Amino acid sequence: MFDKLKKLFMDKQNQETDDKYILVPESEINENLKRDIVKLEEVGEAYCKSLQHKYRNKFEREDKQNLKIWMCRDIDGDQLPNLSSEQCLEKEYRSQVAINFDGFTDEEDAHVHYIQLWYYFSGYFKRTGTLYDLSKNHLKDDIEEKLKELLNQL
Repeated sequence: MFDKLKKLFMDKQNQETDDKYILVPESEINENLKRDIVKLEEVGEAYCKSLQHKYRNKFEREDKQNLKIWMCRDIDGDQLPNLSSEQCLEKEYRSQVAINFDGFTDEEDAHVHYIQLWYYFSGYFKRTGTLYDLSKNHLKDDIEEKLKELLNQL
């Protein structure tokens, strides 16, 4: 699915922000990358649904009610009502898998736990993006690891 993206960045390991992300220079932010981001977010949404179903009872047994796992998108911190992955090349767009439980409301995100998928940062002089690297990581495993950590820690 991400073969082109993987090939594009194989020789740029020195630009990675850490093991989970690829640093994308502005010159490589284009429609091909957009297609890959849209696919990544679709995969993320599917994992959110299946893992929420799988872990809901486990959280409830630990007295942690109302588990919610979802794709969270914003532009410069504003969660706009109709924001979708189609706007992923807009400056300051960010997409994340979000996890919360226990009395959470959509307006309150103070206790939300995130796994960032894509962030298009528009700095003062140059713009870059950070993209979750599916070629080296397993998003489903990372979400499950975060869920297990939350189960054990809180």
